[in-house]
Amino acid sequence: MILYPPAKINLGLHILAKRPDGYHEIETIMAQIPLCDILEITENEHDGFKQTGILVPNDGQPNLCERAVNLLREHRAFPKLQIHLRKQIPVGAGLGGGSADASYTLTGVNTLFDLGLSSAELEDFAAQLGSDCAFFIEGGLQLAKGRGELLSKIEPLGRTVHLVLCNPQIHVSTATAYAGVQPKNSRTALLETFKTDGVNGLQNDFEASVFESFPAIQNLKNKLYAAGATYAAMSGSGSSVFGIFDAAPVLSADLSSQIIYSGLWCY
Repeated sequence: MILYPPAKINLGLHILAKRPDGYHEIETIMAQIPLCDILEITENEHDGFKQTGILVPNDGQPNLCERAVNLLREHRAFPKLQIHLRKQIPVGAGLGGGSADASYTLTGVNTLFDLGLSSAELEDFAAQLGSDCAFFIEGGLQLAKGRGELLSKIEPLGRTVHLVLCNPQIHVSTATAYAGVQPKNSRTALLETFKTDGVNGLQNDFEASVFESFPAIQNLKNKLYAAGATYAAMSGSGSSVFGIFDAAPVLSADLSSQIIYSGLWCY
């Protein structure tokens, strides 16, 4: 079985409060985009995992795909398997690539071995692996609340645009991004703004602190606007930045060298 776990972008992200459990209460609009890893799952005599493509630091810990398999084995019996992950989504870039890989492992194993798990059950398992993993069970366009695991689907606006996604190859840890954030609860909800104005008026609360520490990321956003983007923002806690254009833009060589996806996209 070959699957294509997609990246996501955060069209907007609000950090509302610090929770007693140490997590932050957020609301964010997440959207699936056509940049994918490649995940192959096959039945095998022994469990095995192979990763190629972009290097994923593991610090001696199991990959999220392996953790997904281990979690399922605690609840269901199924044969040994081999996983080959071809990594194409940049790591630590605010695109959710690792989360997508984990969630697609859950759905792939469920389908391959006919485990009979529902989407709701798979989302529960995914949420145990990471805050935004549950999003990738159904993907599309969704509002996420809580720490990112409370999901509700959003009706797309039916707009076709040209999406340019850039990665400056700067690693921003989630801890670093949160360190400079001041939670703010009293403002118009993201979904209300999105339904009224589309992406215009949305914002990512991580930008202020991340841009202060990494001005090159802010510079990248400014360049997208200078190139004609109608909206540009950092995705998640960074460092990737995307721009939405009415038509395919003519970009400078400097900007073009940082593009990891460019093409038509609907939201």
